[in-house]
Amino acid sequence: MTKPLVLVTGGAGFIGSNIVAELTTTSAARVAVCDRLRSADLGKWRNIAKHAIVDFIAPEALWSWLEGPGQAVDAIIHMGAVSSTQEPDADRIIHTNFGLSRDLFNWCAKNARRFIYASSAATYGDGALGFEDVSDLDALVALRPLNAYGWSKALFDIYAVREAESGRAPPQWAGLKFFNVYGPNENHKGAMSSMVAQIWPDVAAGQPVRLFRSYRKGWADGGQERDFVYVRDVAQVVAWLLTRPEMSGVVNVGSGRARSFEALALAVFAAAGRDPAIEFIAMPESLRERYQYFTEADLNGLRSRGYNANFTSLEEGVADYVRTYLAGPDGYR
Repeated sequence: MTKPLVLVTGGAGFIGSNIVAELTTTSAARVAVCDRLRSADLGKWRNIAKHAIVDFIAPEALWSWLEGPGQAVDAIIHMGAVSSTQEPDADRIIHTNFGLSRDLFNWCAKNARRFIYASSAATYGDGALGFEDVSDLDALVALRPLNAYGWSKALFDIYAVREAESGRAPPQWAGLKFFNVYGPNENHKGAMSSMVAQIWPDVAAGQPVRLFRSYRKGWADGGQERDFVYVRDVAQVVAWLLTRPEMSGVVNVGSGRARSFEALALAVFAAAGRDPAIEFIAMPESLRERYQYFTEADLNGLRSRGYNANFTSLEEGVADYVRTYLAGPDGYR
């Protein structure tokens, strides 16, 4: 029997390439990738070099491909996005993150194809309303993201839910609110790479790691907490959704457990076999009033849909990332 054809947009990027690795390694599907590789020296192409994809499509050729070979697609996994929270061009953000997502969603609805897309925990803003895992339209509309990236993702979540409530959704649609994802294949992300990747060069060189001081009562320096989730777990959630065509909605994808930046740094030192050395530095004044001190994914939505797999602990995930990839001979999954 012919395996289903899955298109992964942004498939050479960080999360996208890990999804490609998961699907091709497990032979769950034939995988086509739509992305832009840019400089060969940047190494983004290496993210997918180990995997037998069946086609590679330039973004400008996507629509013609979908009307040709893409007619055989069973599902689109849409990871392509402007992912920088510091991107200054709001027009670029909204046209890419909302406009393209909307058009692909509508194409899947029209052609009865499944659609899984990347949302973001950035939709929750400062977290004052919590991180409840619901697809309720009123709850989604009430969120107040802090930047244009988060707003663009929140706007599309609202669009998807409205279309679904009006009976105009694809046969399966799922929006995945990713929390702080870390792991292999993020070398090209630079300043937007995970904290593990950012502090690794200092740890490897025997230098101290620098973390922000706290400017909020009750929080220790370096004690600000995030829900850090290993990218392999994220890819496994996507692979699971492809086996559950009846599952739709917006759901959180995190570990379900907040951990401090200090705990993350200690995990990196432990994985490297080095004694910890941490210095606390001043946070830029521009960040102090809007800095998030806590994020933690409520996983009720994902669990209620039947996803029962355990998520990798911070210590286990960091150890695998450091030893297998950052300190390993290759570095790419």
